[in-house]
Amino acid sequence: MPFLLFQSSLISGDLLMDQSVEMQAIKTTIREMNRCWTESWDETRFREYIHPEAVAIVPTTPGVLEGQDAYVAGWRGFVEAVTIHSWDESDHRIRIHACGSSAVVTYRFTISFTMSGQPVTMKGRDMFFLVRESGRWLVVADQFSPEPPGS
Repeated sequence: MPFLLFQSSLISGDLLMDQSVEMQAIKTTIREMNRCWTESWDETRFREYIHPEAVAIVPTTPGVLEGQDAYVAGWRGFVEAVTIHSWDESDHRIRIHACGSSAVVTYRFTISFTMSGQPVTMKGRDMFFLVRESGRWLVVADQFSPEPPGS
């Protein structure tokens, strides 16, 4: 019986280690994807992070962006309309689900950009749902919103 307890704790430790590695991989995926549109527009690389059936709900577009093409076009439209000066992500929270095949990521962001000659700084929250397919994490759903006034 003590051997079983010891073995169980080793398995739990391995699972914690594996989960820690996966959480870092997920965070890296999100950060690399964001660099594709915040540092310069790299549509080919950006598209690689987006699932073919991805959806997004954004505050500037009515309805839902459905599918990889619509998702990518939404970000392309933003990047082409602004000059991004800075992007910062913080307070990442990652929850892995379904035996490691899906994850929810939330974080806060601050972005500064110029649009139509006007400087804008926006603070907001982002929530992603990712799935693991063929050994890679892909964005399936995204919803972001500005921070409420006074927060």
